[in-house]
Order: sequence, then structure tokens, then C-alpha cells
Amino acid sequence: MPESHDGGGLGAHRPSEQQPGGAAARPEVALPPLALLAGGLATRMRSITSSVAKSMLPVGGMPFISHQLKMLAAQQITHIVICCGHLEEQIRAFVGDGSAFGCTVEYSADGPELLGTGGALRKALPLLGERFLVMYGDSFLPVPILPVWRRFIESGKPALMTVYRNAGQWDTSNVEFAGGRIISYSKRDRTPRMEFIDYGLNCLSADVLEPWPEGARFDLADVTTLLAQQQQLAGFEVSERFYEIGSPAGLAETDALLREGASRQAWQGVQAR
Repeated sequence: MPESHDGGGLGAHRPSEQQPGGAAARPEVALPPLALLAGGLATRMRSITSSVAKSMLPVGGMPFISHQLKMLAAQQITHIVICCGHLEEQIRAFVGDGSAFGCTVEYSADGPELLGTGGALRKALPLLGERFLVMYGDSFLPVPILPVWRRFIESGKPALMTVYRNAGQWDTSNVEFAGGRIISYSKRDRTPRMEFIDYGLNCLSADVLEPWPEGARFDLADVTTLLAQQQQLAGFEVSERFYEIGSPAGLAETDALLREGASRQAWQGVQAR
């Protein structure tokens, strides 16, 4: 796959640019496509997601996916591939080509059988290129993405996971992270040393998924667990907590957060007039 399609390589270094003190500016890093995982059944929310796709649940006065797309477009992530499955037609009808949100959206559908997060990414590889970002469709992550991608490029590793020092507060911690390295990661075999949690934003190289059989059902966690065991998973610690709509309590909390944000923006707009 050509590097230019991926969009994740180092950009042109302008020799004339200088930082204070005469040091050369760091090469620019272009942000790549992002895969948005929005195909699951939302089993913890079945009472309300049996007829409404989780990404389409009203949060902060609008379908949740609109908040995600606007946030991503504001960070110059303009090529988004939505990996969809359950009630995908609702997402397609609302999002369309993404132009209403300032981005270009393509779709990769699981098909008759749901493929899991890993299988969905494996199927979407032709749309994503050599390196790409991954975010879950039920997560709202108030974090700058460019530093994460830059760290991934500089790490030389085939994958990177963002982590948050959770200490069991917002969900069950599942990552041992020390000295800027992910020591271990597992959703099944947790240890007392796991004080961090998978934040929900990953960077991947396509070649970590290509060995997995196309059309097979598997989880992204299976891939990242194996990479951690092989010491091939870079880490990036974020300082802002995550928000999610994958549970009733998380949905209520995220709804309150985004309603407050919308109200604050509206008030600031009134003051500016």
C-alpha cells in the first residue's frame, strides 16, 4: 500500500523554519485516517439499543456520533472509516458522506455476521492504508490526538495504546504501564500492578492485522494483548479521563457533560455579540 494513501508519514521538513535559539523545527506529522468502531450490539444497553444504533443514541441533544465527528474534524482528522454492523443503515442515513461534519466518511460493513472489533478492522484495511488511528464508537475522549500520533511515529513500534491512570475508578484497570512502556495488558488476566486502563484511542500498522484471517471474528484486545507480550506495543499516558455511552451510568454522565459544553458555547456566543 502506498505511503501517500496512508497519510501517516512524516511531512516535508522545511529547512528554513527555526525554533527559538536557532534549532531546526520538528518535521510536521500528517494525521492519518481514523477507524471508528461502531458495529457492536451494545449488550449492556439492549433495552434502548435493540432498535437504535448505539452511535445514534441522543446525547447532549444530538446523536452521539455527531459529537465524535465534529471533535475529530476540529483536530484535522478528516478521513474517517466507520466500521459498522448492527443497525448500520441508521448511521449511514444520518452521517452520509460526512461533509456536514467537516470530514470525509467511508463505511466498512461487517456483513451478515458481526466480526468483532479486530475482525472489523481487518476487513477495513483496504480503506485505511498502512497506518491509522482507531477509536471506539461509544467513547468521548477529550485529548489532543496529534501528540499521540507523533509518539507512535517516533516509537518505531507497530502499535500504540493510550492509557489513563484509572486505579479502578471509572472501570476495571487492565494495563501495567511504567517508564513510558506498556508492561502488560489483558482484559481477562488482571493483576494488582494494573493501575492504568486502555483509554480507547489506538494507533496501528496494518501489518499487525494482516496475519489474522479475513472474515474471522476476533477482538482488537486479542491483537494488543499479543503485541504487549511481544513488547511491540508503545504507550502514551493521557491526563484527561474518558467518557463513554456503553453503560446506562456512562450515558447519563456523558449526556450531562456534553449538554453543559453546549450550554457554555451558546453563552459564550451570546457574550460575543
